[in-house]
Amino acid sequence: MTAGQIAERFSCRWPTVTRHLGVLEDAGLVRVRKRGRARIYRLHSAGVKSLLQEWLEILKARPP
Repeated sequence: MTAGQIAERFSCRWPTVTRHLGVLEDAGLVRVRKRGRARIYRLHSAGVKSLLQEWLEILKARPP
């Protein structure tokens, strides 16, 4: 989806969504492909899986 398509699903504006997508891209959670002038964002499932595994390990290590 483009940033505009994603923004339509939320109550925030396109520039806000674009900034958030940049953070997610830097973290390896989304991938970006250019198509003409548009940037197409796609969830990077391996990055999300890695993040979830790390988070679960942190939760397991915490005392009850």
